[in-house]
Amino acid sequence: MMAQDKFRIWIITLFPEYFEVFKKFGVAGSALSGERGAKFELNLVNVGEYSQKKWKGVDDSPYGGGAGMVMRPDVLKNALVEGVVVPGKYPENYREKLHIVYTGPRGKIWSDELARDFSAKYWHVGDRKDLVFICGRYEGIDERFIDLYVDQQISVGDYILTGGEIAVMLILDSSLRFVDGVLGNKLSAGCESFTGGLLEHPHYTKPQVFDEVSVPEILLSGHHDKINKFRESERVRVTKIYRPDLLKGKLK
Repeated sequence: MMAQDKFRIWIITLFPEYFEVFKKFGVAGSALSGERGAKFELNLVNVGEYSQKKWKGVDDSPYGGGAGMVMRPDVLKNALVEGVVVPGKYPENYREKLHIVYTGPRGKIWSDELARDFSAKYWHVGDRKDLVFICGRYEGIDERFIDLYVDQQISVGDYILTGGEIAVMLILDSSLRFVDGVLGNKLSAGCESFTGGLLEHPHYTKPQVFDEVSVPEILLSGHHDKINKFRESERVRVTKIYRPDLLKGKLK
């Protein structure tokens, strides 16, 4: 980390407005706005400002022909050096101080486990690096920029998005939750879906009877050990019904 005590995040994007809204709502928004325990600094870099033709010069047609356009490597490098390194006042060996992430189909598919690992690596103890996210558009970005500057590729699933902004928000939203102080109840992240390879147990609240269906009696008993056992059995039951794939190799 730099001398400051904040976790620094840089996002290179054609649409910084996406993240201005993201910062205003929910748990992740509160964390990024400094309203929760951990201190974050979110910096938005409009890649269109680093092209001589503004946003019209960010992309160009692919060599060899083909449909669509490709984001130019020189413009992306300008956005990285002039938009991230210079205002951030990183040293000449800035590549050692930054971890650059690009969202795309080649990356390992994002999961609860990866979200926890990502959070632990970059937002907890240790020799942290500041994070830079590249939001691709069109057909993607020039391969040379990926080879020279990208440290990690992450896929959020086997489907196509029109841009990387939603993917980056998904990554931030799901990993920020594991930073101390971000969730109101620190126990929340320990009993959710996918923890231990199971879905979360069903939840019930008032009224006690809804459309003639009552809350399970065990939850009204006040017997915490029995309630915990019931909830654990419910986790297995709902996982068998809705996500049996999660149980492969776990249960007979």
